[in-house]
Amino acid sequence: MILQHIFLQILLQTPVPHDLPLPLPLPHGVLVFALVFSFLLHIIFINLMLGGSLLTLWSEIKGLKNPEYDKLAYEIAQTITVNKSMAVVLGVAPLLTINTLYTLYFYSANALTGLFWIAIIPLTTLAFLLTYAHKYSWNVLKDNKALHISMIAASVAIFLFIPFIFLTNINLMLFPEKWNTISGFFEALALPNVFPRYLHFIFASLGVAGLFIFWYFGRKSFAFEEKFQSLSLYEIRKKAYSLTFSASVAQFLIGPIVLLTLPTKGISWQLILTILTGAAFAIPALCWIWKAITGQAEKIADNFWKVTLLLTSTVIFMGSGRHLYRATALEPHQKLVAKKTAKYQKEVQQAIKDANNPNKKPVVADAGEAVFTAKCSACHALDTKIVGPPVTEMVSIYEKDEKGLHDWIRKPGKKRADYPQMPALGLSEQEIKDVSTYILKQK
Repeated sequence: MILQHIFLQILLQTPVPHDLPLPLPLPHGVLVFALVFSFLLHIIFINLMLGGSLLTLWSEIKGLKNPEYDKLAYEIAQTITVNKSMAVVLGVAPLLTINTLYTLYFYSANALTGLFWIAIIPLTTLAFLLTYAHKYSWNVLKDNKALHISMIAASVAIFLFIPFIFLTNINLMLFPEKWNTISGFFEALALPNVFPRYLHFIFASLGVAGLFIFWYFGRKSFAFEEKFQSLSLYEIRKKAYSLTFSASVAQFLIGPIVLLTLPTKGISWQLILTILTGAAFAIPALCWIWKAITGQAEKIADNFWKVTLLLTSTVIFMGSGRHLYRATALEPHQKLVAKKTAKYQKEVQQAIKDANNPNKKPVVADAGEAVFTAKCSACHALDTKIVGPPVTEMVSIYEKDEKGLHDWIRKPGKKRADYPQMPALGLSEQEIKDVSTYILKQK
């Protein structure tokens, strides 16, 4: 009850805009399914792209001393651009569906992360160009490995940074009560849960890449013995399985931290059950992997498809849990937005009706009230604290000092620790005079 009361108080101080009064193009349940399903497909190829890039970099550096690993790096590098293309194509659907379902929240987060969100496009383009340059210059730069490795290293650095932007943006969607206090990417980055989720994502990429490498080099169509002399298929598969095992164990350790750093407003028993079910599917998979890497070489691939199926189930449950949390966390705010939207639509309909009524006399609004509504009402209410103090408190301070209020509005600052700094509003002297007069009349 205490936590609910605190959250309610926070929510009441959160600016509540009206939403776009447009119907959804498809039923809500269909869009939710499309969002979860398309996102999981997209993120798997993102994992493969990032994990493959990291393994290529590691293998090529190791290949400076052992040429066999340089061959391994070359083979893995051939997959990066393909997985990258799949990730881009499959990223369209979740981007469209999250825009449709959470328009207000997604675009608010986009605006608050500003240039960093826009920078995703040039950063991604640069990273892709570097991976292509690295892939097709293998033989050309065989005698200049420092330059060649620097290409994939730069690409990996960009690939590692872009998820920070995405996670920060998606995380900020969950905090409408913070939107008035966030002024850029780095402040949004400092919100709870970004770094734990980032580490969870990195280890997921390594785990998925390990499974992919196990399968890729073990295909019957891949002539492994013709390409490698000293490296054995068993050795590569054991390393790949070991990577998946280690990354999955790391996720088991980081997962509780991710959950604990999530604000309680989105936690539900349904979410906990979903996460625990996903984790339960992973446990037998890890047991089979451990048995494979510690058992007989000829039996290492015996349970591969069972492992893949179980870990895929884990991913599905974790992705569903992700949406459950978002839906639960935003539901109270969405209800307030729905009320505001209904009120807005009613006002629009009344305005249209009044405009079409020739006998209706136009109401001339108070100039100060018009300025207050346009410039001040997002942060100030009559007798309720929103972001700044209520109007009644302003009156109590400046009742006999209209010039003081005028000067403060013209050049605002920060007076108290429990209120954010008031921004400059860019009002004319006449507008400041009008709004000051209006405020002091609200007793």
